[in-house]
Amino acid sequence: MATALSGESAARAGAKVREWLVWDAHACLPLHAAADLAVLERHSRAGCSFVSVNIGMDMNPLPQVMQVLASFRAQLASRSDLFVAARTVADVERAQRTGRLAVAFDLEGALPLCGEPRMVQLFADLGVRQMHLAYNRNNPVAGGCYDDDMPLSPLGHRVVAAINAAGILMDCSHTGHRSSLDIMAASTAPVIFSHANPRALCDDRRNVTDEQIRACIATGGIVCVNGVGRFLGDHAARTPAILRHIDYLVQTYGPEHVGLGIDYSYPANGLDDDPPGLDKDYWWPPAHGYVGGLNIKIASPEQLPEIVEGMLGLGYDDRAMAGILGRNMLEVARRVWG
Repeated sequence: MATALSGESAARAGAKVREWLVWDAHACLPLHAAADLAVLERHSRAGCSFVSVNIGMDMNPLPQVMQVLASFRAQLASRSDLFVAARTVADVERAQRTGRLAVAFDLEGALPLCGEPRMVQLFADLGVRQMHLAYNRNNPVAGGCYDDDMPLSPLGHRVVAAINAAGILMDCSHTGHRSSLDIMAASTAPVIFSHANPRALCDDRRNVTDEQIRACIATGGIVCVNGVGRFLGDHAARTPAILRHIDYLVQTYGPEHVGLGIDYSYPANGLDDDPPGLDKDYWWPPAHGYVGGLNIKIASPEQLPEIVEGMLGLGYDDRAMAGILGRNMLEVARRVWG
């Protein structure tokens, strides 16, 4: 585990964050058209070069998803001084060179596709660059991690093919064990876990087994460690717990297969983004330890320099750290986005 570092080492860690491309594979804003993307300046100040922002989950009806997407796209276009709308790796690299934050969108679950695989290309055209097929619960496409362990459905196979064809990152976060293995077997492109931790260290069904990790790596994919306290085994979501999960993956599988997807959720600030009739106990089941829905502590973007300090303390070299912080995900995106 990481040891306390000198002021000189802390300064070096801060310099590394500013020097390297830092990729956060998943973050959340309120799913409301009035949500202000300017809050993502916190990601920029922490050293991020890219962040993938959620625009909807399985419980969000399509009109809500589209209103959020329209708002976020318009805000990116109107704030080119702060943001670059990322459709390609070149966009991400341009954002880093010019001191801006590259932003793309991700969709968490297949229900917004309304049973139509051709919807995948529409979402891709609107800036969605990453997608998984089930959010915690089963749907007609795939199984969720807190539900009966179902296989990928025939429709799910068509959706995977559509995601591959559209050049979108295929994500297995929140997905059930059997469905995730089916997805990774079916995909013709690398598959990622954008925000999931090893279950060997914290036994929660949102975390991933070594079998899933090996299958992900076999596709050429990446496992991105998240900062959610209950998935770290530390409800305070402190940096040493994040480092413990990073180091497990590094020591077991190698640093080239590891990334970061902090999963920070920006405060709602009075915005009500709950869809009508939302049953929080269904989507976040008390039987699996949730209290009052998604009521959990998550690490903040400001912990990124601490993560680098910790990796220095663990003895990682510059190549390993640069890969974990962003280069590993950049290269996977280069293969998938084209």
